[in-house]
Amino acid sequence: MQRAQVVKLDRGYPLVRCEDGRLVRCEHATALVKGEKVRAVIGDFVEVNAPEGHDKGIIESICPRERAFVRKDPTERAVPQVLAANFDRVILAQPLAEVNLRRLERELVLAYETGAAVTVVLTKADLAESEEQVEQVADRVRALAGPDVRTLVVSDGNAESVEAVRALMAPGTTTVLVGKSGVGKSSLVNMLVGEEVQETGTVREGDGKGRHTTVSREMVAIPGGGYVVDMPGVRGLGLWDADAGIGAAFADIEQAAQQCRFRDCKHENEPGCAVRAAVESGEIAPERFASYQALKQETATLRDRREEARRMRGEKASDKKRGGQGGRPGRGKRRR
Repeated sequence: MQRAQVVKLDRGYPLVRCEDGRLVRCEHATALVKGEKVRAVIGDFVEVNAPEGHDKGIIESICPRERAFVRKDPTERAVPQVLAANFDRVILAQPLAEVNLRRLERELVLAYETGAAVTVVLTKADLAESEEQVEQVADRVRALAGPDVRTLVVSDGNAESVEAVRALMAPGTTTVLVGKSGVGKSSLVNMLVGEEVQETGTVREGDGKGRHTTVSREMVAIPGGGYVVDMPGVRGLGLWDADAGIGAAFADIEQAAQQCRFRDCKHENEPGCAVRAAVESGEIAPERFASYQALKQETATLRDRREEARRMRGEKASDKKRGGQGGRPGRGKRRR
């Protein structure tokens, strides 16, 4: 039995790197997947057994994860899906000329929830109409992401912009690259490595769009740096236990809420609502507040569904809540 790390996941079996540097294709032990159907994800540290006469290694156990990128499984009603584990930074990639701010808000919440460092990278800046557009979009994204998140702009052929991203990937670290299909993640990885290690789709003239080509998750070594995981285009970004991530992504709204007259203020029609006052004064953008409310409602609805599922299975409600979740204070109680 030896310790190894999952370095590639595709439609077949996990590929792990053992402590002695060997790469071994593995399958999961029956006991591991039979009950809770637990499977290793990219970045997981695992205990591997290589029985004599067996053509593959066997993953006997998965070590506790330092952190994980988790979303609600898009195929299930209320089940979490872990996409990656044991990383140090999350880079959210968006094409500069077609930034989707609503999706970026959701990406920021999920990234914050991991506890890793978060960076936004605006790709394909060379396709922008003008330098003015580049600056305007970058400013909007920086305003959304907040002062704690660095926003970088990358242009094809601009070595300095690529080097700024590479500098984030220090030796011994792992970065997860998240974004929809066609945002330029594979191209960015190729620029970081300095050679074509990831296949990219043909880009159409006129709109700069290409087809999605990455179908596996793989840890790619950056020369002189750490590893980057180019995640296949993630479409659905359902939140899972994301209260802490929402609080971090919308820190300005959470801070304003501390000044509300009532501790359980829903920021609707309650008297003395500091959040509503901030929205009306222009301190908080109405669109940003609407997104905050929608995401909070989504997590509350999912939490109710999970509790209902537990009751249907005859289980007791979990007392352990992440992100400070717990019983809501009684309505009408004033802050002291």
